[in-house]
Amino acid sequence: MTPETSGDSHARIDALVKEKPVLLFMKGTPLVPQCGFSSRAVAILNHLGAEFDSVDVLQDQGIRQGIKAYSDWPTIPQLYVGGEFVGGSDIMMEMYESGELAELLGGEKADA
Repeated sequence: MTPETSGDSHARIDALVKEKPVLLFMKGTPLVPQCGFSSRAVAILNHLGAEFDSVDVLQDQGIRQGIKAYSDWPTIPQLYVGGEFVGGSDIMMEMYESGELAELLGGEKADA
């Protein structure tokens, strides 16, 4: 990846993260996740009744590599809420189990 491509990816990721209130960078789509971790992340968000947007990193190699640098987090999926990096599927699961994720997403949306 060239510095220009890297900078372009960073700018696109930054714009997406700031534009979307709840954004999941994942492998595949919410209807057809392409890995178990992405599937689990979608299941958690769906169970909480969260409205979220997603980006399929498999469709854009610049985004796929760029998101790891953007967050300084080595794995996908990655969840952003209110422009802030929350974590991957393991952190999402821990936060879901403790009730923190429901709170972060705007209150109790599901009976946990």
